[in-house]
Amino acid sequence: MDDFASFTGKRQGTDWAKEAQNIAASYNGKNEGELTRDIFARAAEGKKNGTLTNEQIDLFYSQFAPMLDGAKRKKLKRLIEQLKSM
Repeated sequence: MDDFASFTGKRQGTDWAKEAQNIAASYNGKNEGELTRDIFARAAEGKKNGTLTNEQIDLFYSQFAPMLDGAKRKKLKRLIEQLKSM
């Protein structure tokens, strides 16, 4: 995933879960703060340049939230709400 908008949930020949695993592997070794900052920075840039919509943000959330525990899901939801209000 080069940017937020490039996450489609689908890639030719694979499903979104596999794509999500590949993305997660690319963050291996980073702490939660680094991950959160990176997601926010990529999304903020997409919102600024018009390549990221609130619908895409909702799609991202709906696909990743089920893989998180309750506390992490709440943190992601807060991040999503911040991004959508930009």
